[in-house]
Amino acid sequence: MARVDLDQLSLDELKQLEKDVTKAIKNFEARRKSEALAAVEAKAREMGFTIAELTGDSKAKGKATVSAPKYQHPENPALTWTGRGRKPNWFQEAVDAGTPAESMLIK
Repeated sequence: MARVDLDQLSLDELKQLEKDVTKAIKNFEARRKSEALAAVEAKAREMGFTIAELTGDSKAKGKATVSAPKYQHPENPALTWTGRGRKPNWFQEAVDAGTPAESMLIK
C-alpha cells in the first residue's frame, strides 16, 4: 500500500481524503455484508428454506392485504375509508355535523 505524506497535504485535501476513506469503508462494509447475505441465502436454498422462514421475518412473507372500504362519503362515493387508522377529514366533519357513522357504512 502506498504511503501518503499527510504532513504535505492542505486542510482541504485532508478533509477530502477523510471523506474518501469514510466512503470507501462504507462501500467495503456494504460489499462484505452483501456477500455474506448471498452466502447465507445460498445455503438456506440448498437446504430447502428461505431466509424469511429461518428468521421469522414477516416482511418477507408477502405483501400486506389491503382492507376493503367500510365507510363511504354520503355525497361523494369516491371518498371511502376502511375504518382503520386515522379518521379522514370528510368522515370526522360529517360526524361533527351530526351524521351518524352507521349511515355512512357501505352496504
